[in-house]
Amino acid sequence: MINVASVKVGDKACLGVKVELPESPPLLLVVAEKGFVMCGFLNIEAAERLGVAAAMVSGVKTFEDVLNAEVKAATTKAKSLGIQPGMRGAEALTRML
Repeated sequence: MINVASVKVGDKACLGVKVELPESPPLLLVVAEKGFVMCGFLNIEAAERLGVAAAMVSGVKTFEDVLNAEVKAATTKAKSLGIQPGMRGAEALTRML
């Protein structure tokens, strides 16, 4: 099943996409205006090659988890927005709005 929802970040909304997978945690993606935060299923190296602003979190099962999780990796473009490993997903998304 695919769930698309509005994810509140501060006073703005981002687009959340959750894909339920068989025998696995879900694939999660939260999209802001300038980039996105993704779960570990998606490839940070590919995002880097494509030149997009992306941050990766892991161990998440819900949109709320994505917002609260620690950023494990960020692309060069995301870093140019002030996003660094160690910050929370919500703070990364705020910088992408």
